[in-house]
Amino acid sequence: MQKVLVTGGCGFIGSHTIVDLINNGFDVVSVDSNIRSSTQLLEGVEKITGKKIRNYKVDLCNLEDTNAVFHENRDIVGVIHFAALKSVGESVNDPLFYFQNNLTSLVNVLKCIKEFNIPNFVFSSSCSVYGNATELPVVEETPLGEAQSPYARTKQIGEQIIEDYSRVNATQSILLRYFNPVGAHPSALIGELPLGKPDNLVPVITQTAIGKLPKVTVFGTHYPTRDGSCIRDYIHVMDIANAHTKALQYLIEKRNAKNLEVFNLGTGTGVTVLEAIHAFEKVSGLKLNYELGAERPGDVIAIYANNTKARTELGWDPKSGIEEMMRTAWQWEVALRDRVLNN
Repeated sequence: MQKVLVTGGCGFIGSHTIVDLINNGFDVVSVDSNIRSSTQLLEGVEKITGKKIRNYKVDLCNLEDTNAVFHENRDIVGVIHFAALKSVGESVNDPLFYFQNNLTSLVNVLKCIKEFNIPNFVFSSSCSVYGNATELPVVEETPLGEAQSPYARTKQIGEQIIEDYSRVNATQSILLRYFNPVGAHPSALIGELPLGKPDNLVPVITQTAIGKLPKVTVFGTHYPTRDGSCIRDYIHVMDIANAHTKALQYLIEKRNAKNLEVFNLGTGTGVTVLEAIHAFEKVSGLKLNYELGAERPGDVIAIYANNTKARTELGWDPKSGIEEMMRTAWQWEVALRDRVLNN
């Protein structure tokens, strides 16, 4: 059984990807500092898969501790690197914290990949690298735009670091630029679990519907879109997870034409914030308390993907639409509440 190291394995996308990797026959080791996550999602992963997951509580900004993890797991065939801070708003307020964390951790992981001759590397990038793209949908060749936030800039710089690294090292790498991952595993045993006040739209919606938050604020209603709110390409987290497995398999099977490949991960369909709210109301049967607010610094007006390359080369086939995304996100929120009540 081939072993994979997943950084940020206790996080939203990392935990769902571990499930998909195990379902596809991989053995998985996790690393997570648990600064913005807890081991609760890994416990859910273990219930879903029936496998015990080894998690190292390590800050990847500490090179010595990171090196020790690689030293203990010399037999890994690849690394999937999720670990990063991801709040756009927080990055605007504390840019140095984001540069320090997201880039130092990446450089340390690459140093260890080089030292231990790890052949395959998959990097969790973001559609935010495109900035305010003028031509939609964006393709992998779309020029990177002006970063709209320090978070987005860390992803742009991260990609450049990997590109420069790939020129002079044998590691095969893939950059996965994904759009807006939402939803939860259909078992409702894992899902998005923000510590503190959520920053992303869907957990704000579900937490408002369940009574944890008073209301949803729609940031910006006068954008040049069909209803004035921002447009995003929401993609189910299980579809995103499966893309990481397929990317790793693609590298292991040496189907890549180049040392470094880039793939967009989105459905290809743009959904406005108001449409996302109405989709939630439809599947939940609830009327959501929301208000129209001012534009938020760092937000891109509209972005959605052309996913043809991932479909044709990786054999990736995203299956869920916005209503299924909202349905599973709501089931997860209800399950969280029921667990608290039962305890």
